[in-house]
Amino acid sequence: MERKEFLKRGFSALGLAAMIPVISCSNDSVDPVETSTDTSGSTSGSTSGTCTATASETEGPFPTKSPASLVSNDITSDRQGTKLTVKITIQNKNNSCEGLSGALVDIWHCDAAGNYSEYGGSGMQSTNYTSVHFLRGRQTTDANGLVAFTSIYPGWYSGRAVHIHVHVYNASGKSLLVTQIAFPEEISKVVFAQGVYASHGQADTTNARDNVFGDGVSTEMSTVTGSVSAGYELTHAIVVSA
Repeated sequence: MERKEFLKRGFSALGLAAMIPVISCSNDSVDPVETSTDTSGSTSGSTSGTCTATASETEGPFPTKSPASLVSNDITSDRQGTKLTVKITIQNKNNSCEGLSGALVDIWHCDAAGNYSEYGGSGMQSTNYTSVHFLRGRQTTDANGLVAFTSIYPGWYSGRAVHIHVHVYNASGKSLLVTQIAFPEEISKVVFAQGVYASHGQADTTNARDNVFGDGVSTEMSTVTGSVSAGYELTHAIVVSA
């Protein structure tokens, strides 16, 4: 089955369940002990107090298989592309939207050509990257609820707008939220016109036409600043109930 066809079907609960691997515990770090995956597409955020809960989204077909083994600030590995610093603040809706310290934050995204590590060699992704782990990592939030990663600007693949996947757990490993981060399209167009992105061309799906972001990105749109030459910085707040 082609990846685009799979995505159009909205990641059916049966198909996704079959693809999500079982993740075990590590002796020195916390693995997921509960999965909170929305397989029906985007969900509108809910409001409590002074902030709005970030929308829950599907993990997609390429979740990180053993996130606790990928504790890293720089997740670039050997991938070429425009530098991107990712700064995510986790806020607790149940505590007046204060920053949530000690939360585990996993992120993953595709490379400039639209490929994910840990997968491949199939109709979903022809290039085989099953034995490598680029553009995936975990960090623990500081006292202000902040984590930071060094990466590259994500590429795109057919049927999806540009995005980063995020899974947030509490300090005990309980799943709090699976979501995705959207990108400003005008910046993506500039990035995709140069360097290693140019041969892949411009994204074929806008945020508005994306099957995940199509119902709105009010709680998922990031702020991206910078330039191709100096690199970009993404800042984003994710609101969870903890």
